Amino acid sequence: MSESEIAVGETEEDVEVLTPGTVIVVVDPLCGWCWGAAPAIARLQAAGVRLEIVASGLFIGDRPVTAEFAEYAWTNDCRIHGLTGQTFSETYREKVLGNHGSVFDSGPATLALTAVQLAHPERVVAVLHALQAARFVDGRDVTSEAVCAEVLRETGIDEETVAAFLGEDDAIIDALNQRATFARELMTRLGARGVPAVVRVSERGAEQVDGRHLFENVDQVVITVAAAQGAA
Repeated sequence: MSESEIAVGETEEDVEVLTPGTVIVVVDPLCGWCWGAAPAIARLQAAGVRLEIVASGLFIGDRPVTAEFAEYAWTNDCRIHGLTGQTFSETYREKVLGNHGSVFDSGPATLALTAVQLAHPERVVAVLHALQAARFVDGRDVTSEAVCAEVLRETGIDEETVAAFLGEDDAIIDALNQRATFARELMTRLGARGVPAVVRVSERGAEQVDGRHLFENVDQVVITVAAAQGAA
């Protein structure tokens, strides 16, 4: 099977994301660098690029937030702010990173994003950025399912989708696992070492786009991807 023929999983509900002309962005909702890349992702979407957001599940787990972890994260976040201008607020520093003893777990936010991907795929980028802003700007705890549900409602997601997320619907769980497995396998195949990772697909297959374009030159991301689409 060629790279351009790889699909996510094996069920009828699976989404084939390696169709020529697609740009795959692998993310984690709790990743500061992914928040730093939000303007570039929004620019790609506005340019009409066929985007597929895939959550890697990188930070799903129960890692405790300690003083040492908080200091490391804040130092990294300040670096991202300096490079991209994206906001990492004092409220976030105090209420999220300062909440020692809480957990660093992207599971709820990833599940919420997956629920939206299944029901309203056109809203995925908006919901991803809303979840990120809730954490990094507003200082809200998006490791909480209840908070994630609030963000979904605030973003205009219907109550049926919110209920499916809160009820941990089997189809959503399956899709999350399939997408996370796909993301890991794709990143391994292409030698991508972290998120966000950008992969463009043409008839020749899938190739990783230099991630520096996400932070240093947003316009270059669109130019690079448009060229790939033209060759697809």
